[in-house]
Amino acid sequence: MSTSCGEAAVLFQQGEGGVVTLALNRPDSRNAIDDALLGDLLAALGRVREDPGVHCVVLTSTHASVFSAGGNLKGFAAAETGIAKHRRNGRMPELVEALMTLPVPVLCALNGHALAGGLGLVLACDLVIAKQGVRIGTPEINVGVFPFMISALMQRNLPRKRMAELIYLGDQLSVEEALAIGIVNRVVPPQDFDATVLDWSQRLAAKSPLMMALGKRALYEQQDLPQTQALALLQHYLTLAQGTEDMKEGVAAFVEKRAPVWRGC
Repeated sequence: MSTSCGEAAVLFQQGEGGVVTLALNRPDSRNAIDDALLGDLLAALGRVREDPGVHCVVLTSTHASVFSAGGNLKGFAAAETGIAKHRRNGRMPELVEALMTLPVPVLCALNGHALAGGLGLVLACDLVIAKQGVRIGTPEINVGVFPFMISALMQRNLPRKRMAELIYLGDQLSVEEALAIGIVNRVVPPQDFDATVLDWSQRLAAKSPLMMALGKRALYEQQDLPQTQALALLQHYLTLAQGTEDMKEGVAAFVEKRAPVWRGC
């Protein structure tokens, strides 16, 4: 039995097996990333972080064909001081950090077009299942804007020349093209989309929550380190993991050919 609360900018739905679905819910603005959406999404992620019963997050959209069209251009031109603009611009990095450091995997169910900052949300997720027919891109340059904030994510996810093509030309790509350059993990037909998202989310939620949290944090902390420092950091994480009951249980369950019972310690 699932529950949902409020017709807010982001819908929070608690499903079975520790899976929470967060749905961007501003269809009238095509889920423009404004203060309301940022605030609700950050609050929802905070709620997930504090709930040990959540083992996987699915990020999606209630819009029929758009995941998110990106930043609110009207907000870019708002009459406010430079300091106010700078503080407002800090909300997106805060959201990216919240997604990437969440102690559970975040699966993006990309059921609509993701453009500009919307693509940034996709890139901040751990895994992406995309519906056929969806397009992605950074068209900001076509209206005299530049994808400054999400270029950090693009540089860490894409080959340099493909990133430059997306940013400088402002053209959109099909999800099949996005799959080829590593932006999405799977492209599935519309009739199989919901079932595939459900299957992946339940499989993710069934893993050891403790090991998933440790592993995700380790990947995040080592991503920009030189190899020697990265290996040293990962050595510490491995030693820490070897002392957990969950690793012992996982190995024992494998040897005994049974399903593991995770203890979270």
